[in-house]
Amino acid sequence: MSVRSFIDTNVLLYADSPTEPRKQSIALALVSEHLRAGSGVISMQVLHEFAAAGLKKLALPDSLLRSRIDLYARFEIVAPGVGALKEALALRVMHQLSFWDASIIQAARDGGCTQVQSEDLATGASMGGVLIVDPFQARAVAAAPRRRR
Repeated sequence: MSVRSFIDTNVLLYADSPTEPRKQSIALALVSEHLRAGSGVISMQVLHEFAAAGLKKLALPDSLLRSRIDLYARFEIVAPGVGALKEALALRVMHQLSFWDASIIQAARDGGCTQVQSEDLATGASMGGVLIVDPFQARAVAAAPRRRR
């Protein structure tokens, strides 16, 4: 069973990044797992960031970008209001985060997530009751062969 997780922009970008094949594979598996389980959450901020970076950094064609947005729209999408903005500002001060990172944490809270899947935040930290998990680091460790004693 998948844990209800907020998926950050970097995971979605790696899913379309052939220059990082290991991370692409992990990102694709994570996205697929959460789509199947109905346990993935994103925000409008993430969709906007994905579209902007997809066009600029990955040079995705418009048709592919639209297709990906249709796919990611199958996740639960959090559209924060004024209350969430105020909570994000409080998280920013409390955890010394950028405003945008605090907004991600707050969106995860609003979406009822217990984890944020992100390469860009402090892995292992708990902020506002949400655990930060780097899926590329966690899966790499989980996939590493164990030594026999």
